[in-house]
Amino acid sequence: MPESTTQKNTRSTKATNDESASVDNKAEARSKFTAALDEAKAGVAALSREAHAQADSFKEKAMNKQAGWQDDAKAYGEQAKAKAGDLATQGKAKTSEALSALGKSVADNAGMIDDKLGEKYGDYARSAARSIQETAAKIDSKSVEELGEDAKEFVRKSPGLAVGLAAVAGFLVARMFKGSKD
Repeated sequence: MPESTTQKNTRSTKATNDESASVDNKAEARSKFTAALDEAKAGVAALSREAHAQADSFKEKAMNKQAGWQDDAKAYGEQAKAKAGDLATQGKAKTSEALSALGKSVADNAGMIDDKLGEKYGDYARSAARSIQETAAKIDSKSVEELGEDAKEFVRKSPGLAVGLAAVAGFLVARMFKGSKD
């Protein structure tokens, strides 16, 4: 049976209503999706700002700790430098005293060397005693820095002799420590 006009109009109206509802649903869905997307973007931006703030905070704390450690290291370095200077000065004084005592001992025994070995050897002993005492006086009169510069200059002028003297000094120090254990 053929369709009546009323039925066609009803079907047409229904289709238009379905299309209109479909468009409204799409618009509403698009609107909700856009709102959700905007909310997600805002959330990401907020998290990013918070992460940057925390990173800056951690960076500042780390820099403060680093500065503190650098200050501590500088303070310890200054203390070590001062202690090394004190020890070097004490060592210089003891060396000067020991050389003076050795020079005096050699000078005091020069007369006995004259009697036992002859005047020529006694003169050698007196000359050695004078040299030892002059060296002690030079060491006593110079600062540790000046003595360091003198040592550097000596090594530059005669490196072979410096190596030889260092070897002899090392041997003597080793013998002293070996003897002290016995």
